[in-house]
Amino acid sequence: MNDTTTTPQTVDAGDSAAVEALAKKLDATPEQVQEAIGAVGTKASDIELHLKGSRSTTNAERTASKS
Repeated sequence: MNDTTTTPQTVDAGDSAAVEALAKKLDATPEQVQEAIGAVGTKASDIELHLKGSRSTTNAERTASKS
């Protein structure tokens, strides 16, 4: 059985659908995922760790403060 909710091993930075899907899964923006790819590469687990480690607040709090 194929579980479509699993995170892929790597993310193609040029595939906007893949970036958006990972962003949604990680409660991040596509821009944050692209920045993380630039910082740590395309391995999904590294992207997740980078994003979690770079937040002192939740993403909802960060994006709300920009409005």
